[in-house]
Amino acid sequence: MRLLMISHNHPALQPGGTEVVARTLFRELRDTHGVEGIFLAAVSPPLRNRHPGAMLQAVNGHPDEMLAWLGHFDRFFLNQLDTHGLDALAPLIEQARPDIIHIHHPLLFGVEAVDLLRRCAPQAKLVFTAHDYFALCAHEGELLTDDERLCPGPSLDRCRRCFPGRAGADFVMRDLAIRDTLGTADAILVPSDFARRTFIAAGWPADRIAVMRNGILHGPQAPLRPSPDGRRDRFGFFGHINRIKGARVLLQASALLSAQGLAHRVNLHGGTAYQPEALIAGFRADLAAAPAARHFGQYESADLPRLMAEVDWVVMPSIWVENAPLVLLEAFHHGRPAICSGIGGMAETVRDGVDGLHAPANDAHGLAAVMRQAVEGAGLWDQLRAGIAPPTGVAAMTESHLALYRGLLGQEAEAPPEAPAPSRRGRRKASAEA
Repeated sequence: MRLLMISHNHPALQPGGTEVVARTLFRELRDTHGVEGIFLAAVSPPLRNRHPGAMLQAVNGHPDEMLAWLGHFDRFFLNQLDTHGLDALAPLIEQARPDIIHIHHPLLFGVEAVDLLRRCAPQAKLVFTAHDYFALCAHEGELLTDDERLCPGPSLDRCRRCFPGRAGADFVMRDLAIRDTLGTADAILVPSDFARRTFIAAGWPADRIAVMRNGILHGPQAPLRPSPDGRRDRFGFFGHINRIKGARVLLQASALLSAQGLAHRVNLHGGTAYQPEALIAGFRADLAAAPAARHFGQYESADLPRLMAEVDWVVMPSIWVENAPLVLLEAFHHGRPAICSGIGGMAETVRDGVDGLHAPANDAHGLAAVMRQAVEGAGLWDQLRAGIAPPTGVAAMTESHLALYRGLLGQEAEAPPEAPAPSRRGRRKASAEA
């Protein structure tokens, strides 16, 4: 089997969840199952300026991992206007002779890339994983309104309120172009039940959308933080410092707890690269007003066990619905109960009162109340920690993908595409689901 794996960036340059999952899957398929192929990542102009080179080049000496420098991308229509750059990829695709083409994100490559792939590799089966909601939502895939309210999904009226200068025809054409390309893939995968429901509600074909759980590497686990008095008051944030991940909501909640006299600590781990100056200024102001909080900056995946060892709880206060955040899977791997916004894929991953706690989204007072409950609840941390089930691993995720690929190629009966997941008995209904 020959595979062409496509992502909108490479984790060596931008270690986001989609990039990490895509490259980890590619390497596991290659190293464990003998699948040959190429991992092709498009890179945006800002990163190209930091890492100059030819339009197409190998990554860190790996000949089967390539970077493609593409510019002129239209983020509204998901169009790649650099047709010359796309055409330059044709010889690579033809020489690769893929049996399976797996697209992990339409960003930077654009919907035009699907036509190129179909033309250069007509024999290949096309798989598309919707790791987020860019294909549905022109507002950066956030499913948030301009005033940061949850959006139930695209509609002409709702979308025009976010883009008052856009003609209604723009939204119709955007939806038609994306569904006529990505929506016609031989298999469409999503990493959560919430995402599947959201895409089906938006009119995507239910018979071709399957849930494929993300998996993480089961590496060394962090030791528990010593706490002779049994007090569990250390909170950790892991992720990008941006508008939608909720770091500022966490800082505001911490400031409220300090004003109330509750002893606690918040460690924030994550970089601020490419964020607007106004957001960075606001984050710094909130940090200065939260005496119990510290920001430690960007971290590497190898740092996680050490950083997890310093906290009792992992907090994900995202103000958008997320999908299947790897941070929560990492928290469970290290035996840390999670506190998350009770919406979307977060609420699906964290079972309120079983292995973590739900907090109201974008509500510093509500988050502060849940954090106080976490600190003061007698035996609560031990109870929730006992409820944690091991998250899906990379090996199980890879085997499920391989079964799907083989099924599409008719090599054997297609196995159920959903990767094995821990039992979720007793899952409570997520509150305020978008």
